[in-house]
Amino acid sequence: MLGGYMGKILFIDLTAGLIREESPAESVYRDFIGGIGLGVRVLYGRVKPKTDCLGPGNMLGLLPAFDRKRRCQ
Repeated sequence: MLGGYMGKILFIDLTAGLIREESPAESVYRDFIGGIGLGVRVLYGRVKPKTDCLGPGNMLGLLPAFDRKRRCQ
């Protein structure tokens, strides 16, 4: 596994009260670098086109977006 990743993505459905864990292939982490790239890949694959931005078919993603120029404080 690439450094900085644990190899798992946790999905929480607040409406249904479900929690599931997925383990994407290592190639996904190589193709979509960083938390932002991985988040875009997840959204693109799961949210249908023309979904209402505040509607129930949309997702809220909390992903790490590391910036080497800034330090965590």
